[in-house]
Amino acid sequence: MFRFGHTEYLYLLYLLPIIIGLYWYILRKNKKQLNDFADKSLHNTIMPKLSYKKSIFKFSVYALAFVLAILSLASPQIGARLAEVKQTGIDVFILLDVSKSMLAEDIRPSRMEKAKFEIARLIQKLRGDRIGLIIFSGQAYVQFPLTTDYSAANLFLNAVDESSVPQQGTAIAASLTMALNSFKEDAKTEKAIIVISDGEDHEGDIETAIDDANKKNVKIYTIGLGSITGAPIPVYGPNGSQSDYKRDKEGNIVITKLDETMLEKLADKGNGKYFRGSNTEDELELIYNELAKIEKTEFGTTKIVDYEDRYYFLLIPALLLLLIEGFITGSKSKFFERLFRKE
Repeated sequence: MFRFGHTEYLYLLYLLPIIIGLYWYILRKNKKQLNDFADKSLHNTIMPKLSYKKSIFKFSVYALAFVLAILSLASPQIGARLAEVKQTGIDVFILLDVSKSMLAEDIRPSRMEKAKFEIARLIQKLRGDRIGLIIFSGQAYVQFPLTTDYSAANLFLNAVDESSVPQQGTAIAASLTMALNSFKEDAKTEKAIIVISDGEDHEGDIETAIDDANKKNVKIYTIGLGSITGAPIPVYGPNGSQSDYKRDKEGNIVITKLDETMLEKLADKGNGKYFRGSNTEDELELIYNELAKIEKTEFGTTKIVDYEDRYYFLLIPALLLLLIEGFITGSKSKFFERLFRKE
């Protein structure tokens, strides 16, 4: 199998047509200037050693060296052998509140965007741990199950917004139960749940969910997003611009406040910790540091291809071509006259 280890460098190949176009423009301009200066029949007399074909050959050597150098920079690799690697880590389900109250902007840019940013940062830090995401409002849904495919996890995370769950509410108990049922029972990995919410208007039997978590030895961490004083909930129009704030039946602006009591209780009884969200600190990173202390457990094996770098197969010819190009003069020579026949 063949691949490039750093495909981002291949975009430099887009410079090649620009370089060729620029060279062709300069060559035509020089020819025009020479033709304007003297008749074509006098060119060999005035400049007997001038050779456009040799100049084109020199440029072609340089362009080829440029291409080989970029391909070398992209780190071409060849799959040498197939190997089995043990997968070790822990299982983590993140429970994200996507109710309308999470649009409040007492945490910048908003409670929900701050949560999504921290989750994305956590995904970047994971090495072998399986992560899953459950979103909840009035109901709970699995956004993506436990996975080590962090790229796919980021894609599903980006798609989350306040409209992901149509029914409003804060079904924390239902999301906890769903997470506990979504863990693989036969997996011997250590397990943890991270709840990110403002804790407001929670629904369901949380006590039963906590008892189930304790029986299954699943730790529960919570992050409270919002302020005690509260903030209004912005309402956005079809064009994405804010049109108003959410109002009650009497027309008063609704203020959503952080309910820490329930979140603290949940973390305390769930053998985890509670963190209050802020504009400056990454609370999920603090939790990850806690999770890093948990002993990693083997949960399977995966087959991977062991690749070996072969960049020097392209780098050495590129350097040789540049060396050869440096020794080629722009003057006519008998070799090139024979090679290209008569100019």
